[in-house]
Amino acid sequence: MTSQFYIRDYFLYFCPAGIACKTTMEHILDNPAWNALISGNKDLANGNDVAKYFPKEISPFVGTREISQENFNILYDISQFDSYFGFVAPHDIVIPEQWQIIQSMKVLQMVYDEVATPAVLQQEFTPLTDQHIPQMIALTQLTNPGPFSERTIDFGHYVGIFDGDRLVTMAGQRMHPVPYAEISAVCTHPDYLGRGYASKLLLHHIHRIRAASEIPFLHVKAENETAIKVYEKIGFVTRKEMSFYIIKKS
Repeated sequence: MTSQFYIRDYFLYFCPAGIACKTTMEHILDNPAWNALISGNKDLANGNDVAKYFPKEISPFVGTREISQENFNILYDISQFDSYFGFVAPHDIVIPEQWQIIQSMKVLQMVYDEVATPAVLQQEFTPLTDQHIPQMIALTQLTNPGPFSERTIDFGHYVGIFDGDRLVTMAGQRMHPVPYAEISAVCTHPDYLGRGYASKLLLHHIHRIRAASEIPFLHVKAENETAIKVYEKIGFVTRKEMSFYIIKKS
């Protein structure tokens, strides 16, 4: 008996031959983009009741109610632009042939589940606004924390630390699958590493999210051991290894 791949109503993944494998996404964070687009980020959502996506200038992330061939086809038909898309899955999946896979990667999905909220370290943060967008984009291009577009700031809650007029570190919020809120774009200029700026920003956002009676979470590349250690030291724990796909219409 050989093993093979099966596709059913949810997604395709490795399965022993003769077994009709089907797995549902039972946790909100198994399908974070879709659940964000129907809850905390619904005011930014385009699409229908099966497939949704953020505006191109805000974020490349897309989501489907269930991961299936049919829903990928619907997403293909309704998406209004031909640039890159980001798809998050709780397991390895097979992307239908009409999509081109530009990149696939493993990321850890980490959740802050400490009972106590940590003490905030004293630091002055500057709320980031439209006037800071050029510096924000330049910093993310330098440090590559993940997709960051011209209007990613519209997700809200972006704050930074400046050295004079120079933005040296920042972090904000991205996907908001209620009651979870994703801390995102945590990045520090290489010349300012080792000063604890990222930790201070993380603590700021943990307090902010906890004050709203929600749960902080984040995503980090599985091989980024330095960042993972920082997150673990603060109190984040790995909930699951996720699969990220950067795809484009063929």
